[in-house]
Amino acid sequence: MVRFGILGFGLHAVRRLMPGFEQAKRSTVTGLWRRDRTRAEQVVRDYRQFSLRAYDTPEELCTSSDVDAIFVASPDALHLAHVLLAIKHHKPVLCEKPMAMNAAECERMVAAASQADVLLGVAQNFRFNRSVLRMKELVQQGKIGRPLLARSEFFYPARNSPRTWIADASLACGGPIGDVAVHCIDTLRFVLDDEVVLVCARAVSDEYSGSLECAATILLEFQKGTSASVQVSARAEYRTPFWISGEGGLLGGENALTVDHPIELKLKTLSAAEIKETISNGDAYARQVDAFAESVEHGVPFASPGIDGLQNQRILDAAYRSVKSGKCETP
Repeated sequence: MVRFGILGFGLHAVRRLMPGFEQAKRSTVTGLWRRDRTRAEQVVRDYRQFSLRAYDTPEELCTSSDVDAIFVASPDALHLAHVLLAIKHHKPVLCEKPMAMNAAECERMVAAASQADVLLGVAQNFRFNRSVLRMKELVQQGKIGRPLLARSEFFYPARNSPRTWIADASLACGGPIGDVAVHCIDTLRFVLDDEVVLVCARAVSDEYSGSLECAATILLEFQKGTSASVQVSARAEYRTPFWISGEGGLLGGENALTVDHPIELKLKTLSAAEIKETISNGDAYARQVDAFAESVEHGVPFASPGIDGLQNQRILDAAYRSVKSGKCETP
């Protein structure tokens, strides 16, 4: 059993991480730090089923003998310092997405982890969604032929969100490009088993988003020829459509990435009737931490290593450059 310490215990930890740990078989949570000490103590009371301790500083959490691994879930601007702190104390570290504020910070994390021989992962949890793994399997089996076009969208309502820091440019990597387009981009890379070579992006903002974007469209060109579109908005009802069109068929679902309820995955080939599968992603967060725990205990390769977080960040950086330049950019 790997004992995690959550560094940055906010709304994401409450809504997603702790329910995942409640389902986990190889992992538990024994420590936490959050910026507000009073709220940290309330967390300890709220989760009496765990043997939790609230630590006064990130350093105390990372040096505790009661913590085996660190889950960094703090605001984006704190990721670099927190990941480097965990590595300094030789604690395996799983960092939330986006991995940092820019690729240069990610490069520092990856280099530090390599030099210290410490396991570094990025929490791209959709890689543990059963729907995503199934789509990857079907693409690899050639069920839709060579992928030609792909589309991934992620919409959610962020106005007046309890995560107030996501609208703060000093703490957030960006608006929905940094917050959720990174999910779409990573899932496309993972399912297609391909790399992005060109990025074209346009974004819009509003009074609430300030200097950050509130919605964006990103076009991605992949090395093997697939053309993909990513649309994200922080001003719409939650939805996560994901579709891949190939030379021989169509694969995807209207909410293919959600973890909140079972989804219907559809496969339509040119030569056969449509096939539908009902799949639940409800255990994705548990599968993620248990997979990381297995890497910690047995050296099994983690499905979302730090190097993938770096590659995703390079694509995010290219998207933001494209928004500013009005031109397509290379990652």
